[in-house]
Amino acid sequence: MLRRLIHNLLEDVLKELGLSYHFDVEIPPEGFGDFSTNAAFVGARHAKCSPMVLAERIVEKLKDKDVFDSVEIAKPGFINFKLSKKAFIDVLKEIISNDGYPIHRSEPLKVQFEYGSANPTGPFTVGHGRQLVIGDVLCNVFEELGYEVTREMYINDAGRQISLLAKSLWVRYNQLLGVENLQIPEDGYRGEYLIDIARKLLNEVGDVYKNRWDPETEKFFKRYAVDSILSSMKEDLELLECDFDVYFSETSLIEDGTVQKVLEILKEKGFIYEKDGAVWLKVSEFVNDDDKVLIKSDGSYTYFLTDIAYHFNKYTRGFQKVYDIWGSDHHGHIPRMVAAMRALGIQDGFFNVILHQFVTLKRGEEIVRMSTRAGEFVTLRQLVEEVGKDAARYFFAMIDPNTHMLFDLELAKAKSMDNPVYYVQYAHARICSLFEQAKNKSIAFNKNSDLELLGDPAELALVRRLDLFEDALREVEKTLSPNKLTQYLEALAYDFHSFYTKCLILDPDNPRLSNARLNLSYATLMVLKRGLSLLRVSAPERM
Repeated sequence: MLRRLIHNLLEDVLKELGLSYHFDVEIPPEGFGDFSTNAAFVGARHAKCSPMVLAERIVEKLKDKDVFDSVEIAKPGFINFKLSKKAFIDVLKEIISNDGYPIHRSEPLKVQFEYGSANPTGPFTVGHGRQLVIGDVLCNVFEELGYEVTREMYINDAGRQISLLAKSLWVRYNQLLGVENLQIPEDGYRGEYLIDIARKLLNEVGDVYKNRWDPETEKFFKRYAVDSILSSMKEDLELLECDFDVYFSETSLIEDGTVQKVLEILKEKGFIYEKDGAVWLKVSEFVNDDDKVLIKSDGSYTYFLTDIAYHFNKYTRGFQKVYDIWGSDHHGHIPRMVAAMRALGIQDGFFNVILHQFVTLKRGEEIVRMSTRAGEFVTLRQLVEEVGKDAARYFFAMIDPNTHMLFDLELAKAKSMDNPVYYVQYAHARICSLFEQAKNKSIAFNKNSDLELLGDPAELALVRRLDLFEDALREVEKTLSPNKLTQYLEALAYDFHSFYTKCLILDPDNPRLSNARLNLSYATLMVLKRGLSLLRVSAPERM
């Protein structure tokens, strides 16, 4: 609120001076006030004077505003603002009146987030869990900021991996029937989960497919394997409290003619050609990358082609921006997709990719070894069952997606202030306990009363932190990283715990000051609760 207020005041002043241009209002290093602006520094060329001269003109018009305690100029032309107690109390009143921080809504752009997408060839792993939480939290924050958001999972149910999955399941099924001379394909899937699926299938259909492998059998095993694994995946999503608006099938793009339409558009534009019996896209015409195959020499479609068709489908559905969340091993796919979008005439800025690094599990001092293809991995379900949904979600959200994640299982389970999710939740529970104690001590809580009695540095520091809630959400929006929210919540919890330690909140001998501090605690409670809800982490009343 305060950053926007200062920005608006500066815009009004510049308008009075006959100026209009972009400038920033930032939080300066400690000791330089509450906020700082480069308005004079960047505006000097527009005003045709030095930054220091323009700064003096701006300060002259702001110095009597009651929102500021002081407005000072720092060379070579920055302006630093120290806010008044009134400014902080006004923020507190707003939060209490709204029972939470009043968010300034963005233009309601129609955006889509695609995440959690994978070949449905096995259970979700912990790596999938990280991607799911990143996507889910980003969707929550974007919705909070006013965007129209669609959450979507792309089901890669076409191509070679699904064929290998079907053959692997068929082998497991036959092994249960006593057929011993069959081996899982070299690149097939060996996890125990396929034996469970094969056992279920055997109970349903008996020995109908014993020693029988033909196109009809392959089609059946593909569908059965994909449906079974997808059903299990949806159970995992429920455990993690993730949901999707759309589950989009890769196969549907082939069946509904979208792939063929894309090929026709690219052919009409002259961006595809044939070589060595394959069909290629002129990727090199748009980006610094080699041309890529769309249709192999055997007539089968590449994943690249169906992915182009999928994004063309997104565009035709009217999304203004789409965000794909991928593992970092897919970084090479980005330039070719950028080229494809340009070839289709889709504007730059429509297609956006968020890459995340991989997850390593640590138990004590030991690293947990994992290999998905060999069937040796910790599933997402196992992780959530061990550490709990709250810790799993918080830990996945609290590390920048660009950073490799070391997930400390013992820390995630710890009931101590060293555990960041426990630390934040404890602040919420502590405030709930305060209100129970207030009732027991017959200390009345009257909303928005006695706030003028606040003024202790710990109190004002907490209000200042509350004011930065929307800034934290804007940082999530700008950086596409949920950890900006967890960092904020931990800082807010720290400021509350400091306030709790330094200030006597419940004093029966001073009911008005107690009420003022309960109001500050209430505002903190509301912001903590909202922040945790955006993470889909619970806000316990007792711990």
